[in-house]
Amino acid sequence: MIVRGALELIDEVGAEGFSIALLARRLRVRPSSFYNHVKGKDDILAGVRELVADPIDAKVFDSLPWDEALVGWARLYRAAFAAHPQTISLLATIPVSGAHRTLRMYESVVSGLERGGWPTASVIPVMVGVESFVLGSALDLVAPAAMFDPGPDSPQVPRFTAAVHARDEASAAQGRSAADLAFEVALAALVDGLRARLAAEIASGAP
Repeated sequence: MIVRGALELIDEVGAEGFSIALLARRLRVRPSSFYNHVKGKDDILAGVRELVADPIDAKVFDSLPWDEALVGWARLYRAAFAAHPQTISLLATIPVSGAHRTLRMYESVVSGLERGGWPTASVIPVMVGVESFVLGSALDLVAPAAMFDPGPDSPQVPRFTAAVHARDEASAAQGRSAADLAFEVALAALVDGLRARLAAEIASGAP
């Protein structure tokens, strides 16, 4: 109840508005009563991370090649955080210690990348790089549809305006949102780049 209430509160008031005192008022309890169930705010936020990340299934790394698994994982990751965008700035800066399911997810990702040939020293940079892209894409998914509409400034930026219109036509033709189109284009480019980097590392004999 505490963790679920905390997530609902963050969804409503954002990371900056969240506090133990406000959560206690929401749940109609005294703040001190939380400490019968959790050690403190960090424990609550670790639980929030678990709730948000619960739909992200990293088991695909057990059965698919690393690059295919990475694509599936990225899509699930984006959807999970797009459902709770207010948590992104908060959870992105909090250590994962105590978030046991999240740590097991990371273990699956790291193991899958290593089996795919990635050097151990490279797997965390790869994973964090993908996460950074995905979290930004999650915010883009909940941004206003007209985010890039230049409005009355269109005559001053004709190439940009034409590019926005071309993007809109392409997304309509493909039956997907502009945010989905951007995500899939960039995800494909990211994974292509990672494949090329891995091939180069293998060719160079990097440990």
